[in-house]
Amino acid sequence: MGRAPRVVGRVRTGAVVVTGDFRRYLYPRDHPRLADVRGLTAAEYARVASRPGTFTGGLVAGWTPLYRRPFRGVTENGTLRRDVHPLTPAAPSEAAPVAAMVDAAEALLTILDADDRERLCHEVDAVEWQTWANPEFLQFDTGIRLERTTDAVRGAVLELVRASLSSDGYDSVRNTMRINGFLGETVDLPTILGEWSYNVALYGRPHLTEPWGWQLFGHHLAVNCLVVDGRMTIGPVFLGAEPDQIDAGPHAGVRTLGRHTAAMRTVMAALDPAQRDRATVYRTMVDPAMPPGRVHPGDERHLAGAFQDNRVIPFEGVRVADTTEAAEHAVLDAVAAFLHLLPDGPRRTALRDIAAHLDETWFCWIGGHGEQDVFYARIQSPVILVEVDHHCGVFLDYDEPKPFHVHTVLRVPHGNDYGRAWVRHRRQSPSPHS
Repeated sequence: MGRAPRVVGRVRTGAVVVTGDFRRYLYPRDHPRLADVRGLTAAEYARVASRPGTFTGGLVAGWTPLYRRPFRGVTENGTLRRDVHPLTPAAPSEAAPVAAMVDAAEALLTILDADDRERLCHEVDAVEWQTWANPEFLQFDTGIRLERTTDAVRGAVLELVRASLSSDGYDSVRNTMRINGFLGETVDLPTILGEWSYNVALYGRPHLTEPWGWQLFGHHLAVNCLVVDGRMTIGPVFLGAEPDQIDAGPHAGVRTLGRHTAAMRTVMAALDPAQRDRATVYRTMVDPAMPPGRVHPGDERHLAGAFQDNRVIPFEGVRVADTTEAAEHAVLDAVAAFLHLLPDGPRRTALRDIAAHLDETWFCWIGGHGEQDVFYARIQSPVILVEVDHHCGVFLDYDEPKPFHVHTVLRVPHGNDYGRAWVRHRRQSPSPHS
């Protein structure tokens, strides 16, 4: 996140051309885009990024007031449905690993000093949940910053993430952090783009049945995890990468987000030509038919990112129930790809809830649908919203979306982002185990 995408063609201006897909777009090391911020700490860079009159300052000014608005949740029409997120205790075979999570959280709390414990911990429905953001600049310094703490604390935080997520999901989180560090090394901005340039916070008191959770966020990564009565939700989730691969060093070969883009392409391929045409709401990534503001200077095409907790996002494209059986299966497979962070039991529960609303599920697309085309795609129902969007360059030099810069978003519409609907249910019907 660092400059507005241009919406017209361009002439290349001095990028260093080397081998590899993304390496063709490296800025010269002394380019002002890099040189002007090189060496700044996260706090110093945050002050620079928030200056009025700058591109990033405009983003900060627009986003800052949004998180304090009373939380309702993303909806398709502005009307909140309170019937789609009932809270029933999880069956043992589908329960979240809460005991292991509690142990990991308590181990983290034990090694923190009093000041860091106070910074880390918030009420379970605190507004601080909503301060997460995915740009590289630190807009809200919520919780504790991993780059400013000890190896022991960082290790304890990772153990909490590991205890909570599937092994595949944990790997995705770690690889996203590693790719961020790789980007920082590649463009020589390690103090801004680092493996530990992330914040972590706890919400509620770790407990076997009562609601509590944790949050990890920073550049191209946000996970908000809440558990209650053995149930788990992980929305909102943001996973992104620029580039989406590491091609050198000890983690060479690491890639992220390929499953997300491939799954959306599979849905598109499963539609017949008429359905594909209905699903395509705009033919190009920046289309003259788009209304003003449809391409946001920071979010580009995706609609449900940071600070969009109450956004009205109408259904668009084609209703999945009106497509082919193959497309219905592809949609469920795509949603499962986005839910890979969840452990097996909670993932099965979530997929069952999503399948129950398949007749209210819509799929839409922006861009071309050839194998090499960049695109935006969204699957949306009353209980899930997932997006993929290819983006323009931020720390690499290109002004049209590229396949190796990907943003993905997962939301739980109608009020269960951050588990808020479940927290409300718990307060109305206290647990007999509390």
